[in-house]
Amino acid sequence: MSITTSYAPPETRLQSRQRQSFTGGIASLADDGLYALQNPFALDGRVSSYPASARGFSVVNSYLLTQPDAAMLIDTGFGKDEPVIRAQIEALIAPGLPLSLFPLRLNEFMSINNVASFAGHFNVETCYTSNIDAALWFDFGEAGGRDILKSMKVTAVSRADTIALGKLDRSIDVMNAPIRLIATRWLYDHATKTLFSSDLFTHVWRDAVSGPWIVNESDNDPTALRDVRSFMLNTRYWWLEGAPTDSIRRGIGNVFDKYDIETIAPGYGCILRGRNVVARHYRMLDEFLQTCDKSVAASRYVTRDEER
Repeated sequence: MSITTSYAPPETRLQSRQRQSFTGGIASLADDGLYALQNPFALDGRVSSYPASARGFSVVNSYLLTQPDAAMLIDTGFGKDEPVIRAQIEALIAPGLPLSLFPLRLNEFMSINNVASFAGHFNVETCYTSNIDAALWFDFGEAGGRDILKSMKVTAVSRADTIALGKLDRSIDVMNAPIRLIATRWLYDHATKTLFSSDLFTHVWRDAVSGPWIVNESDNDPTALRDVRSFMLNTRYWWLEGAPTDSIRRGIGNVFDKYDIETIAPGYGCILRGRNVVARHYRMLDEFLQTCDKSVAASRYVTRDEER
């Protein structure tokens, strides 16, 4: 895996792809094909995507898929990171290259915050979404933003669809997320065997801002079932205990049965890379869901202040 940092000039960044500890910036997951644009944030009890007691750091992940004739950005990041993400994209694609946007979660700032800005700055060919009223979802008050959004082409995707990236036979499968709170899509990139899992598999964070932000097969990954359980039950998925999780397990299992997944690329948190890493974290999630099914667990309301 080759790595580059986003805090040097573009020409330096692109010349320095070498094996080294990744501390945030641009991570090359497939040279000239897939890049993670990662920007860290502190966990201090105010981020609802993590347990209230979580301390340390995580990263917001946007993903840039590149072809010689086109590129696609999956999720656009927080508004606070817009200048950095814009520079990261500029370092990786040629000026004027057709760029499509695909925000996977229409209700999440870390997914949609920079749609208008990037649509005004890059040659955005289309924005993929399940809702064609994009101007109403992505308008965050930027000067001229509503006009940009109104003129932006929007391509509606169904719950089971396929997108062609460029004209060189690279296909991206679109699916309805089998576990979700809001309208969410997952994507699978056949070329890099990557599953873009949005707000699932987001359970690995770090003590330090330096990361590392990718879990590899060579790492001594300490994540255990109890960690997955604690993360899921103390965040947006608190309601799973006592829910009919067998159907959710089947939905997730169908995805892993259908696709050859070498990398899980979540919307935030560490990327899971390598078949053994992917299989281990999938097994832990599946076992957690099995223990939560209504046939073996009771459902109850849990407040934000209560942790399990």
